Amino acid sequence: QVQLVQSGGGFAQPGGSLPLSCAASGSISDIGLMEWYREAPGKQRELVADIVPGGADDYAESVKGRFTISRDDVKRILYLQMNDLKPEDTAVYYCKASIATNVKPFFYWGQGTQVTVSS
Repeated sequence: QVQLVQSGGGFAQPGGSLPLSCAASGSISDIGLMEWYREAPGKQRELVADIVPGGADDYAESVKGRFTISRDDVKRILYLQMNDLKPEDTAVYYCKASIATNVKPFFYWGQGTQVTVSS
């Protein structure tokens, strides 16, 4: 059984930093695309950043230059370092990954982590 377990997040003041992690476990043969999404109250879930094996990444315009996505394919952990946080970054953050087991790959989601930015 594949699981994505998130950690990190919490509360920060504007201009502060928070890290997020997402650890994959289970009978995994390969992990492909990995992504971070967020969902703010009253808004649709949006893609924040993504990263493929090999490290090529992409970011939403709203977080470029402030957030950094990375992955450790040995430990099977996805990271999101969030710097210079703004109140509009307040949301529940979710990781998502394309994971192959013994069959074709499926997308799995983490449980979600609250990030609150406020003075």
